[in-house]
Amino acid sequence: MSRKEVARQAFEAVEAELREISRWMYENPEIGYQEYETSRRLASYLESKGFAVTYPAHGLETSFEASVGSSGPRVVICCEYDALPEVGQACGHNIIATAAVGAGIALAGLAGELGIRVTVLGTPAEEGGGGKVKLIEAGAFEDAACSMMVHPSDQDTLDPSFQTRVTWRVDYHGKESHAAGAPHLGVNALDAFVQAYLNVSTLRQHILGGDRIHCMITKGGDAYNVIAGHSSSLWGIRSETWARLEELMPKVRACFEAAALATGCRLEITEVDHPYLEMRNNPVMCSLFAANSAALGRPMPTEAQVGRSGGSSDMGNVSQVVPSIHPMLGIEAGGAVNHQKEFAAATVTPSGNKAIRDGALAMAWTVIDLAERDLWSEL
Repeated sequence: MSRKEVARQAFEAVEAELREISRWMYENPEIGYQEYETSRRLASYLESKGFAVTYPAHGLETSFEASVGSSGPRVVICCEYDALPEVGQACGHNIIATAAVGAGIALAGLAGELGIRVTVLGTPAEEGGGGKVKLIEAGAFEDAACSMMVHPSDQDTLDPSFQTRVTWRVDYHGKESHAAGAPHLGVNALDAFVQAYLNVSTLRQHILGGDRIHCMITKGGDAYNVIAGHSSSLWGIRSETWARLEELMPKVRACFEAAALATGCRLEITEVDHPYLEMRNNPVMCSLFAANSAALGRPMPTEAQVGRSGGSSDMGNVSQVVPSIHPMLGIEAGGAVNHQKEFAAATVTPSGNKAIRDGALAMAWTVIDLAERDLWSEL
């Protein structure tokens, strides 16, 4: 029996349990750095399957490291599990997590004879918080030969490149006053936000197609009849490359500064989260994954064939330091896309369950190819 068939059988032995975990994650979403029950359940499950588990790991309360194998190149399979506020598992991290666990279990019994070490790494707070960046800084990837994960989407894509992203909190500080009795004595911080928004909207006419600027206001004042002395908002600024983002950021900053000047407010810009970098897809791993996915009945088109999609991931940061891949697996979601409630519901349908299977086995088989062909030096 081939090693790939052994891996398939090992996965199939736990497939029903993984589907159950995926549904439980859908029904019990936890946002970034608050994934206490989810991380505990995943770590305990891997420990029950013979993995040596460290939990919590690398200084993060909701990270874990589950490993098998004693020597040889180390493969890190990234396991995301955080949800989004209000829309839950609308980015399909329940599929990501269970596919990662499934790939690890599929490889566990083969690690010794393949001469590899396999780590399923729990990576919290991808949606905001840069969990993988903190794990990089903590040394979680230092001796990794490669890293991989899969991600559900509305279409298959072998090699998504993602956008670089920074997140800024923008605070305007003005002066409160009675909105009816003495508005002339106030300095309106809400007006400053509105002006900044209009400035950015004007700037959007003159940015590149791969640039994105979006925001939410988190504070517009304290009472409708008080001139707002403080406003606060969060802004995401994205572009296709870090070099382009460095060109865009000063232009956005100028929009905020102009609003402060026009309204007389004091401006405060704070970088929150870690910058997310573009994805560098390893060509050797992409080629192997594509062949294995096709063998499972899921041919994988490239980004050049289907077009570039928007979005950012801290897996891009991992790919800058470790050979990596991050294929997107399409699920049938009735026209819904990531970050919509309808997409969350689709993750626990037969199509979502198929993505768990295809992702887990394609990753496991890719690792088997790397080991059997001794391709580590080519990465």
